[in-house]
Amino acid sequence: MVSPPPDNCPALVLNADFRPLSYFPLSLWPWYESIKAVFLDRVNIIAEYDRVVRSPSFEMRLPSVISLKEYIPSARRPAFTRFNVFLRDRFSCQYCGERFPSQELTFDHVVPRARGGRTSWTNVVAACSACNLRKGHQLSHSCGMHPLIPPQQPTTYELQENGRAFPPNFLHQSWRDFLYWDSELEH
Repeated sequence: MVSPPPDNCPALVLNADFRPLSYFPLSLWPWYESIKAVFLDRVNIIAEYDRVVRSPSFEMRLPSVISLKEYIPSARRPAFTRFNVFLRDRFSCQYCGERFPSQELTFDHVVPRARGGRTSWTNVVAACSACNLRKGHQLSHSCGMHPLIPPQQPTTYELQENGRAFPPNFLHQSWRDFLYWDSELEH
């Protein structure tokens, strides 16, 4: 059997409480970062790949699951970013309810900026291009387009929970005991 190249061997990173640092995107480190963290004594190795890396004086199996030695508390307030707005809204247009890839979603200001609306958690929703264009610079009550869920600032926990609905394309078998997804995983 041919070993996978090291680039195909990321390590799942767990906090000291054995929960992933993040679900979406999944907290993964490249193989060289995980080895560096092992040498700096910042992580514990929980599981390993069959793949071995060697130097002239050392040999080590690549870690597939690592846990931090020191707990990192999650931020109380997530950053206001385009990605986090889409994650809060579950990658769904808040007007038509359809789910879209992130590159097909836009920001929509519920109260348009041209009418004094701010770019904030409580005034921005994910919208598909068609709905955003149709709403334009109108207020929701004038065009009859109201967000399906009123926009609000999410907690970091809410974003993590939303991220669990979107499992990644690749999951190594050794990670499955540490990940809990809302949808069924393929074996």
